[in-house]
Amino acid sequence: MKQGFLLIIISFLLSCSDKPNSKESKNSNVMSEAELIKNVKLAINPKFQDWVLFKNGTYIIFDNADTIKSVKDEAINQMKEFGPVFTGGPAGDFGTIHLNKTEGWIVSGHGYGMYTYVSPSEIENKNPNDIEIGIFGRNKRDLDGKKPEIIYINGTRK
Repeated sequence: MKQGFLLIIISFLLSCSDKPNSKESKNSNVMSEAELIKNVKLAINPKFQDWVLFKNGTYIIFDNADTIKSVKDEAINQMKEFGPVFTGGPAGDFGTIHLNKTEGWIVSGHGYGMYTYVSPSEIENKNPNDIEIGIFGRNKRDLDGKKPEIIYINGTRK
């Protein structure tokens, strides 16, 4: 009996090693804010100067920023309205755009001017198809919609 109990204790202690578990491993794929900003800048057509980037990679382009009192407030409002994904609603629809100037993809959704950047480092499958990329991006947009946190504002109207 003592030997069985001792084996259980040893097994438990060995399982508490320094090796990261799968949840921690996934966190290592998270890009820094600087990397995210750099990639999004490369993804956006330079003719669009006014845009707002959220923590999980969703951004909103404003082609009428001069008519908006506060781009920051408008971005938060749009993110709260169009960001969250609800089953059976238009927020579940997406399109996947393959990028040329940087690695990765842009996932479009139903909000005008709203896109989500997806880096290849974020997806475990090294050869993902458009559906995998789109679902991943849609989930990132959902996170931004439920808890909108702006990390960068580009343009003259902030």
